[in-house]
Amino acid sequence: MPNRLWPHRPSSRSTSLPRSLRTAACLALVLCWLLTPLTAGAEQEESIEPAPPRAEGQGPYARLLLRGATVIAGTGAPPIGPVDIVIEGNRIVEVKSVGNPGAPIDPEDRPKLRPDGFTGMAREIDLSGDYILPGLIDMHGHIGGKAQGTPAEYVFKLWMGHGITTIRDPACGNGIEFCLDHKKKSAANQITAPRIEAYVVFGQGRDEPFTEPQQARDWVAKVAKQGADGLKFFGYRPDIMRAAIEEANARGLRSACHHAQLDVARVNVLDTARWGLTSMEHWYGLPEALFDDRTIQDYPVDYNYANEAHRFGQAGRLWLQAADPGSERWNAVIEELLALDFTIDPTLTIYEASRDLMRARRAEWHDEYTLPSLWDFFRPHRKAHGSYWFDWTTEDEVAWRSNYQRWMIFLNEYKNRGGRVTAGSDSGYIYKLYGFGYIRELELLREAGFHPLEVIRAATLSGAEALGLDDQIGSIEPGKLADLVVVEENPLANLKVLYATGAIRLDADNWPQRVGGVRWTIKDGILYDARKLLADVRRMVAEAKEREGRQIVQPGLPGDKPAPKDTDSTDGR
Repeated sequence: MPNRLWPHRPSSRSTSLPRSLRTAACLALVLCWLLTPLTAGAEQEESIEPAPPRAEGQGPYARLLLRGATVIAGTGAPPIGPVDIVIEGNRIVEVKSVGNPGAPIDPEDRPKLRPDGFTGMAREIDLSGDYILPGLIDMHGHIGGKAQGTPAEYVFKLWMGHGITTIRDPACGNGIEFCLDHKKKSAANQITAPRIEAYVVFGQGRDEPFTEPQQARDWVAKVAKQGADGLKFFGYRPDIMRAAIEEANARGLRSACHHAQLDVARVNVLDTARWGLTSMEHWYGLPEALFDDRTIQDYPVDYNYANEAHRFGQAGRLWLQAADPGSERWNAVIEELLALDFTIDPTLTIYEASRDLMRARRAEWHDEYTLPSLWDFFRPHRKAHGSYWFDWTTEDEVAWRSNYQRWMIFLNEYKNRGGRVTAGSDSGYIYKLYGFGYIRELELLREAGFHPLEVIRAATLSGAEALGLDDQIGSIEPGKLADLVVVEENPLANLKVLYATGAIRLDADNWPQRVGGVRWTIKDGILYDARKLLADVRRMVAEAKEREGRQIVQPGLPGDKPAPKDTDSTDGR
């Protein structure tokens, strides 16, 4: 009988490898994410296709002037414009207010394109009416995966096309060497890619689990010498994990942890924060730290963590088992985390399908931007991580909506009391696409109660602070690297204008139009045409679909105008 819901039903998750290797790649991926606390060193068998040499971008220039835009600095300051930004090489050297909105600008008040004695290559761009933000920072950005069939170029261009100029790879799932090689090439602008902070998954490269704290310390020393920026944990035996975190801090490495259920009963967020962990990922470990009438999640007796329908179904019932907002336990946990200068990277977006599967499955960008191999990876599947839609029910979605309500209350209160909350996407899983998933994260922070300016700060300066890079990136200030995003619409009024697909608006003729999308992404003073980067992605997807005989659809894009309709129609639908 034909499968009407899934008309294209391949026998495995990818069509680029023999079936036996595809199965092995999926199993390796699951082991990497699910079983790392038990078996150190689990990693993917094979890295994805590396990024090609850079063929895009203009500059950097000896002097580049961005004229007349409205600036959203990333610090929490309100917008100001018109402003001229002067960039020399890869650095911002001046941010100058040049007048008032709607009033003529006196040329004498503006920075000169070529000051006296200047001889280098210079360029100016009129950005009147546009908005400039700091480059966005995705604090949870996996660089694709072999099981998803996502080449690095595809992932990088989706990120850059959405204004993401820095990512933290939390695991280096394609291998340490791959991650560090791309970090180096991105830093030298040899590839079109965001700058990369490499956080190696704890135990990667080891054939045996850690049994002694000194083994963990030795491993941390090794990856520090290799050039890693930090570590990613899923949990571990407390004495071993503590030794690793302390050694990382001693060597100047930062750290992140997904407090997986396999170890959270003995290592929760308060434990790791006290040991010096930099940030928690997602929310696991936080409700457990908030327990005041139990010590272990209320698991059903038939629960099996390896069954992801169990894992995610019960995760959606966890927050309501924690202490109530405003309770003594609630306040004590917040106060201690604040005192420890702890960072929360919630990745609200990656769990959104759990509360509304249809929305995530049918997001309009899948048609043109999701590779067929990635779509197949998203499908319900018992072996692929995040494909737990075996029998997802209304009850599951309702539970997850309640989960989000309590989670968002905590995040907003933590931010309001001075805590650092950042923006990360964890895309490549659970129907979340690189770039698009990140912008959706910003919308969800807004839903949590963040003012749009607080959302932008979480996406820029807060991320830079968590990475220890706030002296270089994260805000629009003289002396910092020229990492900027230029948008034609006001993102504070509508965050949707940051999506590659833009936002829908009626024009003067009453026709629906798509507006927005990033116009320019600037990294290290190099100008990238964001729309051309995204056109490359659409081409990759169209070619892949053509090779595999998939349907190719072309919805409207920002700037497209449909053919006129019959205005005399009497159709009353």
